[in-house]
Amino acid sequence: MHGSPHIVSDVMTRTVAAIGRDASFKELVRMMHDWKVSALPVLEGEGRVVGVVSEADLLPKEEFRDSDPDRRTQLRRLSDLAKAGAVTAGELMTSPALTVQADTTLAQAARTLARARVKRLPVVDELGMLQGIVSRADLLKVFLRDDEDIAEEVRREVVSYLFPAPASAVRVAVREGVVKLGGRMRDPSLVPVAARLIRAVEGVVDVEFDLSDHASAAARGSLQ
Repeated sequence: MHGSPHIVSDVMTRTVAAIGRDASFKELVRMMHDWKVSALPVLEGEGRVVGVVSEADLLPKEEFRDSDPDRRTQLRRLSDLAKAGAVTAGELMTSPALTVQADTTLAQAARTLARARVKRLPVVDELGMLQGIVSRADLLKVFLRDDEDIAEEVRREVVSYLFPAPASAVRVAVREGVVKLGGRMRDPSLVPVAARLIRAVEGVVDVEFDLSDHASAAARGSLQ
């Protein structure tokens, strides 16, 4: 029913700071500082993503700089201790890199970021070549969508199917991303379905109902 959802290519950053395997520790720090990013894709060949170096990969060098960890810490923090002694991107990077493709939906990308607990993902093509990068902030851009644009999609893709005129007379208003449906609905039992479909519209923050007839008011209560 809905139109095509927004995909990663709609919001991703196409100009990306990246480094090669042989990039030095100080070069990594310098690039993160200059580009104001927390992670860098590591490339080889003509641009294939083979790993990612993040601030978390760099911090062990400072953490263990003036310490002599005991045996228990050495066993528990083996990977971090190895990174504390690393000097190149190839030694520091997390590999294989967690990536997404440009045609991934924003919802799918958001789930990947959340599950992996990372702030950004390299965007690659089917050969693993770097195309861009998508961050948490990029995925939130969908909530900058114009209220009237959201209202038009709700009218076209939801209301016209579930509550067609003249049997129903449903008004759609959107303010700050909150969709409000009011008026008369021929089949108020469809209110929960409408709520679910409207929440699936990109840019929608919440859904409210202000229904005029008693049956519809009862249906609204079922949502509480």
